[in-house]
Amino acid sequence: MTTYEAGDVTLRKVRDYVWEIPRAGDMRVPARVFASERLLEEIVEDRTLEQLRNTTHLPGIEQYAICMPDGHQGYGFPVGGVAGIDAEDGCISPGAVGYDINCGVRMLKTNLEYGDVRGREEALVDALFEAIPSGLGGGGVIEGDHGVLEAALEGGVEWCLGAGYAVESDLEHCEDNGVRSDADPDAVPQRAKDRGQNQMGSLGSGNHFLEVQRVAEVFDAATAEAYGLEADQVVVLIHCGSRGLGHQLCTEYLRRIEKTHTEFVEALPDRELAAAPAGSRLAEEYYGAMCAAINFAWVNRQLITHRTRTVFSDVFGEPWEALEMELLYDVAHNIAKKETHTVDGEKRELYVHRKGATRAFPAGRSEVPEAYRDVGQPVIIPGSMGAGSYVLRGGANSLEVSFGSTAHGAGRLMSRTQAKDEFWGGDVRAELEGREVYVKAQSGATIAEEAPGVYKDVDEVVRVSEALGIGDAVVRVEPVCNIKG
Repeated sequence: MTTYEAGDVTLRKVRDYVWEIPRAGDMRVPARVFASERLLEEIVEDRTLEQLRNTTHLPGIEQYAICMPDGHQGYGFPVGGVAGIDAEDGCISPGAVGYDINCGVRMLKTNLEYGDVRGREEALVDALFEAIPSGLGGGGVIEGDHGVLEAALEGGVEWCLGAGYAVESDLEHCEDNGVRSDADPDAVPQRAKDRGQNQMGSLGSGNHFLEVQRVAEVFDAATAEAYGLEADQVVVLIHCGSRGLGHQLCTEYLRRIEKTHTEFVEALPDRELAAAPAGSRLAEEYYGAMCAAINFAWVNRQLITHRTRTVFSDVFGEPWEALEMELLYDVAHNIAKKETHTVDGEKRELYVHRKGATRAFPAGRSEVPEAYRDVGQPVIIPGSMGAGSYVLRGGANSLEVSFGSTAHGAGRLMSRTQAKDEFWGGDVRAELEGREVYVKAQSGATIAEEAPGVYKDVDEVVRVSEALGIGDAVVRVEPVCNIKG
């Protein structure tokens, strides 16, 4: 098959797993979809391709707009989308980052083996659910006042270190060491701060979760050793973001940009792609505010980490240090960052927008933590509650192929409304318990919305990533117990 027809979109096969929408009309660059034919059949079922094509109209976009193998329809910009946009002559788009700024994942290691957890799964899931706030609305690990919130927005995980919620190694194993120094808390709208102040250290709702897992397969023994992972080891995966603060921030900046840069926005095929011209006051303000929200999300995951360590200490009767509950890595997958990339043989500073896509830098890149610089950045790709998740390393081809990016998860197959029509929470929980996976959530509806059948095949997503050389599988992990909002 050399072409694929999807409605009014014709995709041309460039090579295995790379499909291109050729440049036409007002498109500034081509668009590319990274997918097997099987995944492509799922991607074309919604407006993903239309949104990807619209993305190519953004001023300053370089090379091509990209959709990862887990891609699906989003707000304006598809989830699974990547765009590198010139930081001087281009623009920055809140819709291409998303409402949950710095939604991301982190993995905690332990020295426990699966056998140490067997028989304690229900006690562990109950204790985690009790200790870690989840669901809609307020409530967090700490009740922040104005001063605490401002400090968190400014300092990220550095603030957590000073406040006793982190250790030095947590910073060393976090993207950007857990702090964006160009954060501007003053640029964060007050309503966003009001929403975030009492949500510091909370999972939220939707697809956010905390999952205890075991390492089921090791594919790359040398890299696994460098990451401190081995077969049958118990690990913890935390997935959440900037909660109501990020959502409110995105909402308000989208409206401001639409009003201030009306002609700029009206030239785009979709107002949901509303963008501020690079160098404009709003572009600078949004970038500073977004970086503050990034810090907030890192604080959020760090506070959950602190509480998780406490729970494990209580359940297993040893200090968390004795359990060696060290951070493997924390990586964002809803973000826009100024990064230097080679474009047409020249080094250029770009706003790299990753929305539902994960940074995947290879060995040698300076941004990779020193501990992993010789092997490549850890990349964490969650599956569903009933499937495995993966730890990858940044692939050797990622900088050339995808602005140093790969997929962020399995990707949804159906909406939450469809999921609740298709699945019953009690049935899903019972089926998972029959497979020795223990789940606890605020409601049965939440479990139905996140049923394993709602998601694409994460194994296939990872297979495409490996085939393209943008992310190489290191280990696969399987769920043991899971808490959700």
